[in-house]
Amino acid sequence: MLAAVPPVFGLYSSFYPVIMYCFFGTSRHISIGPFAVISLMIGGVAVRLVPDDIVIPGGVNATNGTEARDALRVKVAMSVTLLSGIIQFCLGVCRFGFVAIYLTEPLVRGFTTAAAVHVFTSMLKYLFGVKTKRYSGIFSVVYVVMGTGISAGFNLQESYSVDVVGTLPLGLLPPANPDTSLFHLVYVDAIAIAIVGFSVTISMAKTLANKHGYQVDGNQELIALGICNSIGSLFQTFSISCSLSRSLVQEGTGGKTQTIWLTTFVSSLFLGLDYGLITAVIIALLTVIYRTQSPSYKVLGQLPDTDVYIDIDAYEEVKEIPGIKIFQINAPIYYANSDLYSNALKRKTGVNPALIMGARRKALRKYAKEVGNAGVTNAAVVKADAEMDGEDVKKPEEDDEVKYPPIVIKTTFPEEMQRFMPQGENVHTVILDFTQVNFIDSVGVKTLAGIVKEYGDVGIYVYLAGCSPQVVNDLTRNRFFENPTLKELLFHSIHDAVLGSQVREAMAEQETSAPPPQDDMEPNATATPEA
Repeated sequence: MLAAVPPVFGLYSSFYPVIMYCFFGTSRHISIGPFAVISLMIGGVAVRLVPDDIVIPGGVNATNGTEARDALRVKVAMSVTLLSGIIQFCLGVCRFGFVAIYLTEPLVRGFTTAAAVHVFTSMLKYLFGVKTKRYSGIFSVVYVVMGTGISAGFNLQESYSVDVVGTLPLGLLPPANPDTSLFHLVYVDAIAIAIVGFSVTISMAKTLANKHGYQVDGNQELIALGICNSIGSLFQTFSISCSLSRSLVQEGTGGKTQTIWLTTFVSSLFLGLDYGLITAVIIALLTVIYRTQSPSYKVLGQLPDTDVYIDIDAYEEVKEIPGIKIFQINAPIYYANSDLYSNALKRKTGVNPALIMGARRKALRKYAKEVGNAGVTNAAVVKADAEMDGEDVKKPEEDDEVKYPPIVIKTTFPEEMQRFMPQGENVHTVILDFTQVNFIDSVGVKTLAGIVKEYGDVGIYVYLAGCSPQVVNDLTRNRFFENPTLKELLFHSIHDAVLGSQVREAMAEQETSAPPPQDDMEPNATATPEA
């Protein structure tokens, strides 16, 4: 109705352009379709060229006259849409999207707020059933508000009968060529519609992109809008842009692409509304499961002279701390991805406890072969194997207090055997960044406990950094802290865990280098009096 064409063409404009934007657009959140301000501009052109009191040749009656008038207005709208789409496409190809960099945040917010006011006021006359003439240009909003206020101030009871859309035609119309002979009459309006449509789209796209940490390409957005409008006009759609309300609803409900809309539409169209809705919900749930099963894994490093830790693959200045690996996941850890998490940890950090254990055993056997003293060396190998497997840990007696095995087993690995070990970084601590983990279930807790034990068996500490209260509660409820010593693995931040690891290693090195204490006399010796 705002576009001065039958309402069904608004449905067409909500369908065809969305499909094309899925392939050519760069924003993950905006919703493409009819926009009230653009519709008002389209309607202004249509009413100017085909006014209400136009005389339709042929002596038709009122009903047929209205249909003929609407058909002419549709032609005008299609012509404006095609021309505006061509203009947008050409601007995009000519790299005119650079103007988007001049759309600062205050400008964008002011523009979108003003657009929202235009949308609100344009709906008032339909809400109250008031008949008003169309106004465009400066102060058009003021005219609408004044007209609505005056109409509401009088006792116009007949005006409360709000018009209804009526019966909509079934099916989709076949493609038709827009009337290009009208271009010379509408080119000024087409330029204005092309620029306003792009401004609305790029403004909302930039706002949502800044909020969610990604970028949009202004040139590609122009090309996408040009394709949507020019090709859409062949299917009798009118100019589209970004819908502010639908975009905010889509972003607020977690929508990140146009794919869910397309899936819901197709399934509901071919399976019916009931089965289509169920299918769409199942597909959405499968999408969530897939995203949590395939999260982003990162190895973090330190920005020099700061307590900031970021992805080492994204920034050249970031350096890993010697002896420490920091591993991050951006998803919850639960039954569907717990094994994937454990495998990714070993793959991304390059620290695999099983490979380390195997390399140590191979080094022991090489050393035994070189020394040649089979009896003594094999015994040493067996003893070392037992230490690496944790078999020499004493079991608590029944009457004594329960004693838990140590979290980390420091294997007595002779220095002369180090030359048999493969070259590589000597990692003593793995820090698991849990700042983006919002929950962990019982399977995830079991996997985490296995990781702590597996790395601890080869002398590597595993620290947990940035756990939220929810994650700590999940760990406690699933008895992760049954061994109270495990609470010492929790750190408030990555930097705290790094400092804790460095202090621990410094103290251990100091204890190793300190000379053993010596008594002044033998235990059974007796002091002799001085002469």
